[in-house]
Amino acid sequence: MSSSESRKRVINLKTRCLPEEAEEIRSKAIDSGVTVSEFLRCAALGRKTRSTIDSQVINELRRLGGLQKHLFTEGKGVHSKEYAEILQAIKEAILRIEN
Repeated sequence: MSSSESRKRVINLKTRCLPEEAEEIRSKAIDSGVTVSEFLRCAALGRKTRSTIDSQVINELRRLGGLQKHLFTEGKGVHSKEYAEILQAIKEAILRIEN
């Protein structure tokens, strides 16, 4: 966010919640890599928050999938069932994070 955008945001909204709710909101904001204010704005306005951590995890899973595929190719199909199961698990993990 540019400094001009932050200067435009001058209205302060207050909300009441239980301590457990406040902690969950803070935790989700941290997981998303944004401030609590930005997290609540996104939630209220129907915007998606995309964590940089999610992107890093997806990239790592894709890298691991590529390595797994390379090992399968180099192994000439030995343990192909196990390789296929691992690749499927990696694909499912990526889909869970992306959605």
